[in-house]
Amino acid sequence: MQILIIEDEIRAVNQLQTMLKACDFNFELLEIIDTVEDAVKWFQQNDAPDLIFMDIQLADGLSFEIFQKTTVNAPIIFTTAFDQYAIQAFKVNSVDYLLKPIQKDDLEKAVHKFLQSNHSSPMNQVTLKQLLSDLQGSSKREGILVKSGSGFVQLKISDLLYCYSEDSITFGVTQDKRFIIEETIDELFSTLDETKFFKINRGQIIAKSSILKIEPYFNHRVILSLTNPRDQQFIVSRPKTSEFKGWMNR
Repeated sequence: MQILIIEDEIRAVNQLQTMLKACDFNFELLEIIDTVEDAVKWFQQNDAPDLIFMDIQLADGLSFEIFQKTTVNAPIIFTTAFDQYAIQAFKVNSVDYLLKPIQKDDLEKAVHKFLQSNHSSPMNQVTLKQLLSDLQGSSKREGILVKSGSGFVQLKISDLLYCYSEDSITFGVTQDKRFIIEETIDELFSTLDETKFFKINRGQIIAKSSILKIEPYFNHRVILSLTNPRDQQFIVSRPKTSEFKGWMNR
């Protein structure tokens, strides 16, 4: 059985491979892909695999974006840490979905379901494109509940200059303050307006309105100067540089 893994966390990839072997599932791993961009190229240049394990949040965006750019004629088992995405993915003809951290029993059931499905459940491309549109359209929010002293206050999204992760803590920065946000960077970004905010790397989200200067950087990347940087460096990762430039032109 030829499988493709689309996942941006190497630990998750290793865990999945170990569990598949423990499930006595005879497979050949064709490739491990960690970005939307590379996945699109792979599908355009290769025959469809027998089965795909696909994370929903990749290094450069939601995996649903793959279906906007190319056709995927293979059954998919989605993996995600966010139930809101898992539920939606399950509704669009995937073989199954697995919530992270993946449990061996759940993986065995998903593989069994796939093996019993005659190996022929290609995704509904039109439905997936609509799903991506719906997810992006419903992701906007106006405020975030953040810690302030011994209590909480609501931070207006419009006041956010950028957010970053440090020692597993997410911080949101405004013109004059820094707040702790009780969400991961990925969880937070999934709820923001992507016309106004961009996740430039694994640990930083910036607001378009906060950008003062964009300059070339090593290895075909760019570095940003932002309002109130607070000793942070803002370097757009190489896989996201092209997408970032397109975002800035919108």
